[in-house]
Amino acid sequence: MRIKKIIHKVLQSAGYEIVYYRPAHHPLARTKWLLDLYDVSVVLDVGANTGQFSERLREAGYQQQIISFEPLPDAFAVIKEKAINDRWGWEVNNFALGSREERTMIHIAGNSYSSSILPMLSTHEQSRPESRYVGEVEIKVKTLDSVFLSRWRSGQRVFLKIDTQGFEKQVLDGAAESLPFIDTIQIEMSMTPLYEGGLLFEEMYSFVKSLGYRLVAIEPGFFDTETGEMFQVDGIFHRFA
Repeated sequence: MRIKKIIHKVLQSAGYEIVYYRPAHHPLARTKWLLDLYDVSVVLDVGANTGQFSERLREAGYQQQIISFEPLPDAFAVIKEKAINDRWGWEVNNFALGSREERTMIHIAGNSYSSSILPMLSTHEQSRPESRYVGEVEIKVKTLDSVFLSRWRSGQRVFLKIDTQGFEKQVLDGAAESLPFIDTIQIEMSMTPLYEGGLLFEEMYSFVKSLGYRLVAIEPGFFDTETGEMFQVDGIFHRFA
């Protein structure tokens, strides 16, 4: 213990600070730790569904601004009610984000959160029968660039979370002017094809890296309950100065 204190003191005198990461049981413990580490003051929750991600962030202790985007009418109605009672600022928007402004159809999944603008592939359906499409609805799509600067304030550190079921690259394509102001991205990455036209892990990793970000963490996601094969993970990328 004495040696640790000496090392800590020497590093502090040189201008460094040791930060200890203690894993917790909360599913977003690592994400919350990274939000603190990077001094994030606003989270963009793209593909918010009924607000599950944002609710867990609040449970983990995040007390800064959240801006959510959810195009499904039923899911939006739920998240809107949740946001009303939020103490720290939770804005909700009833439209999707993509590469261009348009109106299009979104497929509604039986479990809601697997809904996507893209067609679902058989691997997904067979592994999670409850996720099969049960209908569709017309939605509005905007670009992040069209809404970002009106909501961003100088000095804010921004965390962009994208969970759009294979539509992630389109979201980033519509954010070219916004990305220089976004420090950290958490994005869903598929290990196997699940949605028609969706990028696979290697392609998404290379694409996000080409935007100037470095992968700093991977969180497990969707997997096959019979074989244990991992189908999706969340990659967290950060842009270092």
